[in-house]
Amino acid sequence: MAEIRNYTMNFGPQHPAAHGVLRLILELDGETVVRADPHIGLLHRATEKLAESKPFNHSIGYMDRLDYVSMMCNEHAYVRAIEQLIGIAVPKRAQYIRTMFDEITRILNHLLWVGTNGLDLGAMTMFLYAFREREQLMDCYEAVSGARMHATYYRPGGVYRDLPAQMPKRQETRWTKGKDLQRVNAWREGSLLDFLQHFCDDFDSKVDDYETLLTDNRIWKQRTVGIGTVSPERALQLGFSGPMLRGSGVQWDLRKQQPYACYDEVDFDIVVGVNGDCYDRYLVRIEEMRQSNRIIKQCIAWLREHPGTVMPKNFKVVPPTREEMKEDMEAMIHHFKLFTEGYIVPEGETYAAVEAPKGEFGCYLVSDASNKPFRVHLRAPGFVHLSSMHEMLSGHMLADVPAIIGTQDIVLGEIDR
Repeated sequence: MAEIRNYTMNFGPQHPAAHGVLRLILELDGETVVRADPHIGLLHRATEKLAESKPFNHSIGYMDRLDYVSMMCNEHAYVRAIEQLIGIAVPKRAQYIRTMFDEITRILNHLLWVGTNGLDLGAMTMFLYAFREREQLMDCYEAVSGARMHATYYRPGGVYRDLPAQMPKRQETRWTKGKDLQRVNAWREGSLLDFLQHFCDDFDSKVDDYETLLTDNRIWKQRTVGIGTVSPERALQLGFSGPMLRGSGVQWDLRKQQPYACYDEVDFDIVVGVNGDCYDRYLVRIEEMRQSNRIIKQCIAWLREHPGTVMPKNFKVVPPTREEMKEDMEAMIHHFKLFTEGYIVPEGETYAAVEAPKGEFGCYLVSDASNKPFRVHLRAPGFVHLSSMHEMLSGHMLADVPAIIGTQDIVLGEIDR
């Protein structure tokens, strides 16, 4: 009789649940996972090294491409690190715009997560529902920056420009015309803030739809309850942050514990789980979308009442407007120098972290008093979470692997930076 022994198999990178560039080597005893060895490096783009060869502002776009589902939150950490070294003051209106777009980004991230995680576990409708709302928020990204994803909207000192007074309308196509076009453009008659107000008023009912599909769904609960359980003590030891940490019942959120932007002026709750399993982390992310919606509403109300500048008048760091550049010789010189050699950041080191949708995203920045960073090191939450893959998978079935990869909400762009 042949000896019965464990065997190894590759899970990914070609597997659709492996995010395209994650290779898991699984040791299986029948269908039970005994060992999981994650292999990364298939997407390495040397972001940190590239940032050291370019003027400070040139690397803001690289931050978008790290966790390409949490674009503006990544920019926020990098820009804050520069601001801390320079000591530049950010106008209040720009801080509120950053707070609002950080929360728009959180909703965008969680919508993609709930849609694709549902798809990984067999819930096709969830994917279509989530992308319906995601499309509208992508239009907000495009309205302020011209790009649907990689916005490069945050700049040292504030944001690139103020919110548009007119929300761009959809154009007629072969598929959208007549009454359909009127319905699509119904929210777009006013400003970006008017559009967002309509979205926020409607969004809570959409989250109710998601919960109707999944929260009490018998199959969904069978696939997620008791799967990938992590105790609060172990979550802290492993360095978890974001929904992975709060799902285990630890009430830690940088927006409350170490407030930045205008988070100390808006009212919201920290959402925590109880059991630390995939189901609890799903519930945490669902409720976080409601809390983000609540924050956006408060930001809209403040921004309506308080017009003002979104960039300081500091031509050593912030370029002058085109009008100023064409009328003032000094402004022309500043503009030329800023776009050819950038600006000098005082010598020193700093660490700036934000509560990104996936957890604590941090930027450690070292300057040697030149126009380029001496060292950039990024703290990616997904890298920390992926390191726990073996511990979370051991003892589970092969069919639970997509559920546990999904619950970590990893993006290999920031892991393979």
